[in-house]
Amino acid sequence: MMPEDEFSLARKRMVEQQIFARGIRDPRVLAAMGSVQRHCFILPENLPWAYSDGAQPIGHGQTISQPYIVALMTELLAVQPANRVLEIGTGSGYQAAVLGELAAEVHTAELIPELARQAGKTLAALGYAHVHVHTGDGSRGWPEAAPFDRILVAAAAPEAPHALLDQLVEGGRLIVPVGSRRVQRLEVWERTGQEYTCRSETDVCFVPLRGQFGWK
Repeated sequence: MMPEDEFSLARKRMVEQQIFARGIRDPRVLAAMGSVQRHCFILPENLPWAYSDGAQPIGHGQTISQPYIVALMTELLAVQPANRVLEIGTGSGYQAAVLGELAAEVHTAELIPELARQAGKTLAALGYAHVHVHTGDGSRGWPEAAPFDRILVAAAAPEAPHALLDQLVEGGRLIVPVGSRRVQRLEVWERTGQEYTCRSETDVCFVPLRGQFGWK
């Protein structure tokens, strides 16, 4: 394992070269990406690439997203300090940790029990007591803790799940990759009363969202 100061330098380079250089400007997002110890969410055999410019496998056919994509989705989500946030697709817990740097409370749902358990341990060890990991079908949202100010889906859906849109507060925002199993467009949904608006941002590639309102 690299010494901690080397991880810190690698994280600083990641923010400068992969994130800021590509147009991410929100100072809170840049600070969060510079604070969260990404190497703690990586499999031991992949530690040399913890801060590399790409996704990394985390087991069970899942991945930890490319740092730039994490930063982009987080910036588009526009999380405010008092917000309650729901993340769908916990995976390693890295995105949940970034959200935890920005929000008052984070709930994150993972369908694969082994990943949920490991993410919960990692987040607790790093002090994210306000990030709550749940095991279950995140395509249905998490009604027990709804509504939410912000919802981020870290898996590809065939369409924006209505169950998630219904769990947004007035003025809330949802970020979700929508498309085929191979390529998707990042969609940004906003709720005004009972009306929703959507804009499309950029092409992305995520693992499929599984569950009642995901891919069968």
